Amino acid sequence: MAARRATTRGFTRSATLLQDRIKAASSSRGFEQSRLLTQWAETVGEDTAAIARPLKVSYTRGGFGATLTLLTTGPNAPMLEMQKEKLREKVNAVYGYNAISRIVLTQTAPTGFSEGQASFAHKPKDHRPKPPNPETVAEAARIAAPVGDDGLRRALEALATNVLSKPKR
Repeated sequence: MAARRATTRGFTRSATLLQDRIKAASSSRGFEQSRLLTQWAETVGEDTAAIARPLKVSYTRGGFGATLTLLTTGPNAPMLEMQKEKLREKVNAVYGYNAISRIVLTQTAPTGFSEGQASFAHKPKDHRPKPPNPETVAEAARIAAPVGDDGLRRALEALATNVLSKPKR
């Protein structure tokens, strides 16, 4: 059987090149699992991710679990304080064992310490659908035109508009 030739032609995936640097940077802050940083919103939920970010993980000398420090704003701290146990369970699910024993909150101003800095909150996602272009609407109307029932024709026009508006993959 012939040896398999590499198909990358000397190229390397960027994820492979950056993996060691990402691990080193996250390990220096105590994050052995970089997934906690990169998938914070998926781990704790969009609502919590909008008001808190993981800052560091510190380990005690006794080895009885680590402390996760979260950065939040002053008004959001009481809400997070009540959710600490749920957050701890969600974070420990990422680690796969009971790695985090405590969560500590650190408060900061919502826009940083000097003027002109970026906002602390994540950019909200725009869930409003974009209006379809007129050519798509006209094509959908042409497709559904032979249908006699008005309600059914409108429903078919809406369906055709949605199908024709979908990006091609």
